[in-house]
Amino acid sequence: MILEEIKKANIQALKEKNVTARTIYGIVSNKAMLETIRKREKGEQLNDADMVQIIQKTIKELTEEAENYEKVNNLTERDNILKQKEIIEQYLPKMMSESEIKEIILSLNDKSIGNIMKHFKTEYAGKCDMKLVSDVAKNL
Repeated sequence: MILEEIKKANIQALKEKNVTARTIYGIVSNKAMLETIRKREKGEQLNDADMVQIIQKTIKELTEEAENYEKVNNLTERDNILKQKEIIEQYLPKMMSESEIKEIILSLNDKSIGNIMKHFKTEYAGKCDMKLVSDVAKNL
C-alpha cells in the first residue's frame, strides 16, 4: 500500500536527517490520517486509489505554492517546494497515455461523455487524468 511505503520512506528520511523529504511525507501522512478518519465514519477503509487522489491534490497545491514563491522572487523556497513535489510524485502510478485512453473509449459500447467519464472514474481512478479523458472523448 502506498501509505505504508510513505511511512517507511519517512523513517528513512528521519534517519538521514532529510528535512525536505520529512516535510512532504508528514504532510501526505497527515492528509491520509484525516481521510482514514473520514472513511472510518462511513465504515470504509483507505485504499491506494484514495492515496493517489491525496497525492495528486498535494502536488497541485505544491505547484501553486511554487508559482507563488516565484512571483515574489523567493527562489530558495520555490526550489524547496519543487524538491518536495519531485519526492512525492514517485508514489503516483504511471498515468495512462492519450492513445491508451482513446483505445479504451473506442472499445466501449456506449460512447456518451457521461458513460465514458463514469467508466474511467470507476475502473481507472488515479491512473488517468480525467481532463485528458474528457478532451479525448470530445475529440472522437
